[in-house]
Amino acid sequence: MSILVVGSVAFDSVQTPFGKADEVLGGSASYFSLAASFFAQVRLVAVVGDDFPEDHLQLFRDFSIDIRGLQQSQGETFRWKGEYGYALNEARTLDTRLNVFESFSPRIPELYRKSDCVFLGNIDPVLQAGVLSQVDKPRFVACDTMNFWIESKPDELRETLQRVDILIINDAEVRMLTGEHNLTRAARRIAEWGPKTLVVKKGEYGVAMYHGGSIFGAPAFPLEEVFDPTGAGDSFAGGLVGYLARSGTLNDESLRQAVIYGSVMASFNVEDFSLNRLRTLKTSDIRRRFRQFKELTHFEAGNSL
Repeated sequence: MSILVVGSVAFDSVQTPFGKADEVLGGSASYFSLAASFFAQVRLVAVVGDDFPEDHLQLFRDFSIDIRGLQQSQGETFRWKGEYGYALNEARTLDTRLNVFESFSPRIPELYRKSDCVFLGNIDPVLQAGVLSQVDKPRFVACDTMNFWIESKPDELRETLQRVDILIINDAEVRMLTGEHNLTRAARRIAEWGPKTLVVKKGEYGVAMYHGGSIFGAPAFPLEEVFDPTGAGDSFAGGLVGYLARSGTLNDESLRQAVIYGSVMASFNVEDFSLNRLRTLKTSDIRRRFRQFKELTHFEAGNSL
C-alpha cells in the first residue's frame, strides 16, 4: 500500500556530547520517509528552498520515495539548530528559521489523493485538516503534533483529531493535550475525540500503545552508543506506519508488531547524525534487530501462583 506523508524537510545543525553536524538533511518528513520506505511506497509532500541540493533529492529517489509532491520555492530551506546534554531526552533549540516553510500550504497532487495511508507530520492542525480534505478515503490516518500546536490551537487540533485513527505523540504532549496525568485515562479521553489508537513515545523509556481495551508496552532497545536522537520519533512513526501499510490491517496483533518495527527504526536512527544510519541500513539489519527485540521482551510463565 502507498503512504502519503506531509511534513517538513529541513537543514539541521546539531550538537551532542558525542559530536556535531552542521547543515545536514533533517525534518520530520525526511526521517519518516526513509524509515517507512523499507516497508511501503512513500509519497512525500513538503517544501524546500532553491538552496536545496540535488544530492538530497537523489537520496529520496534512491529509496524509491516519490518526490513529485516536494515543492521547491524561491528562498531558503527551513533550518533548525539545537543541542543535547548527556541525558539526550530533549533538545534545546538554539535557532529556528522557518524560511519557505513559513508559507507552506500543502498541495496534494492528483495522483497522491487515493493514497492508502496518510501520515500528518507535526505541522499546523489547520494545514493537517486541509490535507485530509484533499485525499480520498484513506484506509487509515496517523498523526503527530507538538506542544506548540497543543497550546496555541487546541480547538483546531481537536477538530483535526476527529478524522484521525492513530495519534503518535510523547507522554508530556499526551498530558498537555488531555489535562490528565494518568496515561490510561488520557488514552480513554483521546479515543472519545477520534483516534482509537494512541501511541505514546517515552524516549529512552520505550513506548506504550493503547488500542481499545488493550495496552502494550515495549522498552527502548539497549544501545552501547547513541550519537544523535534528532528524528528518532519520526523514524519510529515511519517504521510503525510503514509496517501497518505493509500488513494492510489495524488489529491488535499488527499494531503490536508495528510498535516494535517503529522502535527498531528509531534505534537505528540514533546511532549516527542526520539520516546517515538509515541511508546505510539493510533489510537484513531490520529483521535481525526485530528478532533481538522479541528476545528482549520474551519470557516463559514458568510455575504460576
